[in-house]
Amino acid sequence: MSDTVTTGPRRGPYCLGVHVTDVGIDVAVLAPHAVAVELCLLDGPLDAPTERRVPLSGPHLGVWSASVPGVRPGQRYGLRAHGPWEPAYGLRYNPAKLLVDPYARGLVGELRYVPETYGHVVGDDLVGDPYGPRDERDSAGHVPHGVVVDTRALPGPDPAANRPWTPWSRTVVYEAHTKGLTRLHPDLPPELRGTYAGLAHPAVVAHLLGLGVTAVELLPVHAFTSETHLVEKGLTNYWGYSTLGFFAPHAAYATAAARAAGPAAVLDELRATVHALHEAGLEVLLDVVYNHTCEGGLPGQHVSWRGLDDAYYYTHDGAVPATLVDVTGTGNTLNFRRTGVVAMTLDSLRYWADVVGVDGFRFDLAVTLGRSTDGFRQDHATLVAAATDPSLAGLKLIAEPWDVGPGGWRTGQFPAPFAEWNDRFRNAVRSFWLADPGRAAHGLPGHRVRDLATRLAGSVDLFGHGTPPLGRGPYASVNYVTAHDGFTLADLVAYEHKHNAANGEQNRDGSDDNRSWNHGVEGPVQRDSPAADIVPLRRRSIRNLFATLVLATGTPMITAGDETGRTQRGNNNAYCQDNEISWVSWDLSPWRTDLLATARHLLALRRDHAALRTSTFYTGRPRTDGAPPDLGWYCPDGAPFDHARWHDAGIRTFQMLRSAAPPDDDQVLLVVNGALDAVHVELAGGAGEPWTLAWDSVWERPSEVSTAAISGGLHQAVGTMTTMEPLSMRVYVRP
Repeated sequence: MSDTVTTGPRRGPYCLGVHVTDVGIDVAVLAPHAVAVELCLLDGPLDAPTERRVPLSGPHLGVWSASVPGVRPGQRYGLRAHGPWEPAYGLRYNPAKLLVDPYARGLVGELRYVPETYGHVVGDDLVGDPYGPRDERDSAGHVPHGVVVDTRALPGPDPAANRPWTPWSRTVVYEAHTKGLTRLHPDLPPELRGTYAGLAHPAVVAHLLGLGVTAVELLPVHAFTSETHLVEKGLTNYWGYSTLGFFAPHAAYATAAARAAGPAAVLDELRATVHALHEAGLEVLLDVVYNHTCEGGLPGQHVSWRGLDDAYYYTHDGAVPATLVDVTGTGNTLNFRRTGVVAMTLDSLRYWADVVGVDGFRFDLAVTLGRSTDGFRQDHATLVAAATDPSLAGLKLIAEPWDVGPGGWRTGQFPAPFAEWNDRFRNAVRSFWLADPGRAAHGLPGHRVRDLATRLAGSVDLFGHGTPPLGRGPYASVNYVTAHDGFTLADLVAYEHKHNAANGEQNRDGSDDNRSWNHGVEGPVQRDSPAADIVPLRRRSIRNLFATLVLATGTPMITAGDETGRTQRGNNNAYCQDNEISWVSWDLSPWRTDLLATARHLLALRRDHAALRTSTFYTGRPRTDGAPPDLGWYCPDGAPFDHARWHDAGIRTFQMLRSAAPPDDDQVLLVVNGALDAVHVELAGGAGEPWTLAWDSVWERPSEVSTAAISGGLHQAVGTMTTMEPLSMRVYVRP
């Protein structure tokens, strides 16, 4: 390799990272407070590499750069940054520490949890004074190495004509863990289980398509590490919300063959998976974590951003000694008041959109991305840039609309085109079907039906604001009852208390506000148990929850495995459980098979009936002359709800009549009974065709619709009296 180095980048000071050229590489690194930065070219074994250092020129606008001939794809590299060690002022330069390039397209090697990986002196217990002297031991053999990856020759993302571009009105999101979804799948070859390639296996694709989902939302696939406290307990970060690289795929999810071939092969496998899912008509969304990094708080490791420019990349409180501001609950917060942090985030999003070809992003703790000096702002540069960037145009952008800082709950306050996770929907549905009946069984009052009704109608109270008013529409509300964080659907009906002992935190972790109901007995119930009679009631509650989610106005999000009754044994914070507690089980018992059939049936109802998929908020008036009102609410006796009834806590039964405008002319009637007793209901609907009973949550499986037809209960004339079982839900459609 030639020793000739050309100072100054060929690609401009803001094209950060390492980029392959015809003669070598261009490298650019943002480190405004450094006095020198070196590119370290690494060879030999990962744990004892040999190293050639190339000084970078700069800083120019905070960027250090060079063009280095002779460096080819596959070359391992790292960075070393020189500057003052003044931790009291937020400056933590330590050239003894090899740093990961924040823009690295590929990574190899593991982060070790040893004193050498800390910038300050720590003992064997990894504890030390973060304001004390810097550690002089070299970390090169104990940290991951970047790898030069050439993306120039890669074809772009799938052409627009070959991508699903599913409209929001037909979108059903399926939140899944890359490893957990396929790790136990019996129809996959062992080498594909738990991998990117496994996601695209025909057996997995057939399940997703048969279920009726349209988009797979993957938990983080950016390269990540585990926290020190987990490693000390023999656990790992399973979910992946501890990012090490915003551009590098997590290599552990690739097949063994791809890992052996190197980061370029890992990227190829992921790209091939996205392409295969597109070919099947499925969109791919990524859960992305730009609010913090894996380096943790000040006592944490010295791996990348901390060593390049701790004072620039992270938010500090402005005091002396400098303390990190933590609005993420992880010890650090990336500083989105810095242009470079905003640019890194947008560069990463563009990379995953343009090179990997994904269809959208779910932003973890998205409020952090919009924080300015005076708190959260809808017009923050990050949000405006994401909304207007050409590479992201038409992609689905979903915000988790909170963080743990002051004023952190912002549901409904993100600008278009962002959609948002709707935690108010989750709480209302759980309260109505679980917490309230549990309280009622003990003679205690519950919530009024108006909150559930508001969520069923699209949460206009949250998402109807903005310019123009009502412009975002109900699909801005991503409705969910469960997610990766919390109880599964099956556990919601079997546990009233979290059981997180396996996490090693004395059951202190995880939420205590579960709004669950065990129906009288905590945990599993055996067939020969005296409490076995509650098992059918639990299954009905699962069906009620799933139906409410799927049939509500908005965008439904299903957690992987809920359609087959997956349990985490009462663990509501399984972030560190990379085992059968978290993995999806494909061993289906008869009741789980019935539940899967029910889930498919309900999603088919949503797909087939336009009245269940309105793209505008309801008005309670006809959308066209001569058409019925788009929405009507009725009491059990068929009379319209009035103001007093909405505020009557004793009313637990209601009817929701939804109509689609011509040319669909579709009508659907939902009848909901949240009472502990059976209720007689006079079906609403006025003049028109008789109603057809399409589904009843009393049914163990949808095939019971044929039994209902034979018994004469399927077709019911408008105005006919029917009896709703306790805690049940029905769907009627026009024939």
